[in-house]
Amino acid sequence: MDDLCSLSASTLSRLIAAREVKPSEVMEATLARVATVNGAVNAIVSMPDADADALMDQARAADGAAPVGWLHGIPMAVKDLVAVKGMRTTWGSPIYADHVPVADDLLAARLRAAGAIFIGKTNTPEWGHGSHSFNPVHGVTRNPFDLSRTAGGSSGGAAAALACRMVAVADGSDMMGSLRNPAAFCNVYGFRPSYGLVPADAVGDTFLATMATEGPMARTVEDVARLLEVQAGPNPEVPFGREKEPFGDRLAMEMTGKRIGWLGDWGGAYPFEPGILDLCTEALGVFEAMGAVVEPVATPFPAEKLWFAWTTIRAMLNAGDKQGLAADPVKRAMIKPESLWEIEQGSRVTAAEFHAASVIRSRWYARVAKLFAEYDALVMPSAQVWPFPVEWRWPQAIGDRAMDTYHRWMEVVIPVSLAGLPALNVPVGFGAQGLPMGMQIFGPCGADARVLAMGQQYHLATDWPGRRVPVL
Repeated sequence: MDDLCSLSASTLSRLIAAREVKPSEVMEATLARVATVNGAVNAIVSMPDADADALMDQARAADGAAPVGWLHGIPMAVKDLVAVKGMRTTWGSPIYADHVPVADDLLAARLRAAGAIFIGKTNTPEWGHGSHSFNPVHGVTRNPFDLSRTAGGSSGGAAAALACRMVAVADGSDMMGSLRNPAAFCNVYGFRPSYGLVPADAVGDTFLATMATEGPMARTVEDVARLLEVQAGPNPEVPFGREKEPFGDRLAMEMTGKRIGWLGDWGGAYPFEPGILDLCTEALGVFEAMGAVVEPVATPFPAEKLWFAWTTIRAMLNAGDKQGLAADPVKRAMIKPESLWEIEQGSRVTAAEFHAASVIRSRWYARVAKLFAEYDALVMPSAQVWPFPVEWRWPQAIGDRAMDTYHRWMEVVIPVSLAGLPALNVPVGFGAQGLPMGMQIFGPCGADARVLAMGQQYHLATDWPGRRVPVL
């Protein structure tokens, strides 16, 4: 038997169902792996106080029980933006440093119902703001391929834990690339579903807040697809729900004749550090070798209009959610500057500005729908910079172009997020410094199965997570 921590979740699930492997064996191997490598990367946080003994008791109970779902007996760490009953959940904020929820959020409840055993939380930036996972509660998560570099964010803890083989599968979330960026930085897969496929909890606004979504991460596309089946499905208490599909059984696809559009640097609008575009174009050659047609796409929409729409809507939503915290002097002092900037920007948005931003968003949705009448999928890099030093809060410039906000360096992800499209980060290899990178494959709203199937063909041809394992 291979090292249990190196196996995919799908393989573990099949072995456990066949009683060839016990959940207690998987848990024992997992806890040993966490003890060996987590101290270096700081990916999994808030492990239960009774940790090993209590977790082993849960795993032994699963040994003799009939499987309740695909995740039966499989250890998982849930992102620290998701409430888990009885487990410290902080959102990376000192305001909630000692918060222990009394109930699961919907996502955690679905994972638990599918048989997962929660071993802790995965680290995230405060409030999930920014693509660098550091916060004053749990510290910084480091890149497994270079401990002096960031693992990305906001699902940086999840991506690093996957790359280090501490978990086989993980949940993440994505507003501004928070599934795609850390997956690219850590040589794993991260999938942002069509908006509504993985529903939110019925908390706060659920009509206007349609730019962020939960999603799956893993080292194989099959695991991504099967975890999505657990996460997906309507919540009748929130609007815009979508029915789930048997994604894991629909991964076969013939690539001959498929048309893929390469958007590159958006006609020069998005700056990139050297080597990123070259690595992505090399990866597109994998699809061409399968018989797909890859061709460049002219800039489809003004980048500055997308940026205005994005920053206006995002800031307004953040202000709506958190201006109460910012109004309290004690709590305000515990909020990081980037989050305060979001709140202050959003509090100044006028009704006319918000309407103008929403109109731009609507026009972009219509424009990209026409592109998908010509192409089966579109592709762009998942990040504009290589993993950067952990001491930085965020990159101040890309080449000679200064970044005017804390998140401008991730502008390449917003066309997907604004339109609520399904997008899969696939690893594309390593640059000259030995750092990972990825590209995002995306399709029309509702085409999640198609995007995953294309990603599966790429994975079978490349398997970068299996080929390049971090050495800690």
